[in-house]
Amino acid sequence: MRILLLNGPNLNLLGRREPEVYGKTTLAELEAALARMAADEGVDLECFQSNVEGELIDALQRAGGAKPLVKDAAPASECAACVFNPGGYTHTSVALRDAIGGLEMPVYEVHISNVMKREDFRHRSMIGPVAAGSVVGFGLAGYALALRAAIDACVKGLAFPPEEE
Repeated sequence: MRILLLNGPNLNLLGRREPEVYGKTTLAELEAALARMAADEGVDLECFQSNVEGELIDALQRAGGAKPLVKDAAPASECAACVFNPGGYTHTSVALRDAIGGLEMPVYEVHISNVMKREDFRHRSMIGPVAAGSVVGFGLAGYALALRAAIDACVKGLAFPPEEE
């Protein structure tokens, strides 16, 4: 089973850009920690970051089976779910919203900072209404929370709260 970890614009600068907001952990370090977490659950985590909106859309569509896979392009196979930090595209991208809304694959939105405590323009997410869930303001731990939710729901088939028998 595979899950796509997708990161949008400027997240390649983790560890360097505004460390007081985003911390000092690099994207490579975050990806490695999450890959270990996924592997412990028998899940392959494929990681992809792009500053280009169309590349993010293509990766989502390939992961969700809506677009053919491409050799040497992420993801390498269809995915059960996606953990996605769309970065600044969160607040502006109707195209990403439409791409996610057109997939059967659940997408879990993640934001490192509490966007509701930031500038007014960050208070609206174009992605949230079509996401399976959103994790906001828990720092890099938000990625682990979203990954745990994706594994539990999409790989293990667990419901929360558990359904009564």
